[in-house]
Amino acid sequence: MSKLFKGVVAAAVLATLAGAAAASLPAPAEAQATASDPNRLFSDSTLIVRDRISVEVTGSGPDLVLVPGLNSSRQTWKHTADRLRGKYRLHLVQVAGFSGEPARANASGRVLAPTAEAIDAYIVEAGLAPAVYIGHSLGGTIGIYLAEHHPEHLKKVLLVDSLPFFGVLMGGPTASAESVKPMADRIETMMSAPGGPAPDPTPMLAAMVKDPEGLKTVVVWSKASDRSVGARAMADDMTLDMRAGLATLKTPITLIYPFDAGGGVPSAQWDALYASQFAAAPVKTLVRIDDSRHFIMFDQPAKFDAALDAFLAR
Repeated sequence: MSKLFKGVVAAAVLATLAGAAAASLPAPAEAQATASDPNRLFSDSTLIVRDRISVEVTGSGPDLVLVPGLNSSRQTWKHTADRLRGKYRLHLVQVAGFSGEPARANASGRVLAPTAEAIDAYIVEAGLAPAVYIGHSLGGTIGIYLAEHHPEHLKKVLLVDSLPFFGVLMGGPTASAESVKPMADRIETMMSAPGGPAPDPTPMLAAMVKDPEGLKTVVVWSKASDRSVGARAMADDMTLDMRAGLATLKTPITLIYPFDAGGGVPSAQWDALYASQFAAAPVKTLVRIDDSRHFIMFDQPAKFDAALDAFLAR
């Protein structure tokens, strides 16, 4: 496995260890979140709480659904929301258990698929289908899941550094869900076990964020995340192989992925990883953003904005 692959995987593992209204929207009785919500972006927004997610709704215009990644806050999209809420209505999802959000139904059992189903239920009940979906990392994984399981509910999907099978980064190019499951089980058990203070995630998260302020922000999210929820979500991600379903996708997919020349992997090899993972998808656009790591919106905000705008214009 390459140096950069190992760095990304180690960062994700350590990040998890560190985690100790318009008429079409759901009824107001469901909007029980308070202004003290640590992930709230705007004081004039509407907050909707469900068992596995909460959703902050802001702006007016065509609807966009935005979902952050593992142990991340909806604040991942703060710059994007500031820029777009004047012309779009944004549905900013927060996964229960991540970045200080109470775990609620995610406190036990599997996380990824039930959370994806909760997001789909929100899309349907809020009248957003077919929705324009934007997801970073694990949020992008959920986007692929929805495109395969509920294609009629999606118009198009933007993935920000997501793969249909994360397990290849752990088990290599020949990995399968079965071959990485023992590793996933061990990682889940290790990371879910109660213990003393977790190690500082900053050194490892630096493999995922180049921007110094962005790194500080991601560290705060990681430390505020529920350790068990993050561990189970990561194990789910490691063992969910969606490559076989890509060939039947009807939803157009756009992937934005980073490249860091200092990461130790030649650009051609890096491009080949993403191209091979999405080769079977019939309608796809792959966009590489250089001089960036996993959190592209922090490392290269102007280039990310341009790629997002191009996606929205298609």
